[in-house]
Amino acid sequence: MLIGYARVSTVDQVAGLEAQLRDLAATGCTEKVFYERVSSVAQRDQLAAALEWCRDGDTLVVTRLDRLARSTADLLAIVATLERKGVALRILDFGGQAVDTLSPSGKLIVTMFGAVAQFERELMKVRMLEGIAKAKAEGKYQGRAPTARRLAPKVHELRISGLGPAQIAARLCMSRSSVYRILSEAA
Repeated sequence: MLIGYARVSTVDQVAGLEAQLRDLAATGCTEKVFYERVSSVAQRDQLAAALEWCRDGDTLVVTRLDRLARSTADLLAIVATLERKGVALRILDFGGQAVDTLSPSGKLIVTMFGAVAQFERELMKVRMLEGIAKAKAEGKYQGRAPTARRLAPKVHELRISGLGPAQIAARLCMSRSSVYRILSEAA
């Protein structure tokens, strides 16, 4: 049985999840597909469920290696779990071929690609931090605008309409302290 697993890091990545699900279905993963919207560093309940669901002779299918594992060590732990269960791993961006993780050469290939993927992520993080440091030094980097402050006009509008701070906080899904801070700054 082909068992699909798809993951995106945030709920905003709808197109990415849809693309993964489409590719998994095109590969034949139609009976059982696990998917989740969670960062790779968080607890991945659907991945755990997929690994639990797999049986001897099944194949776990993912679109890309980075959708499955967060690091080389994590990848090797997942591969070891699959090996113990007699489950194959197919990674679609490897050309759609099943990677025989039970053979030494298959394990080598997956480990090498996992190491390269981890290296790329770490390089990207270094470049991003360098860019942020440069932008800060030039006074161009402000960081993300606080969510509550973006809602300040709506807070004032609701206050003028007669709502109290607790009601405003509930309606805008923010803390009462943020509402009080916005109201006091305007006063």
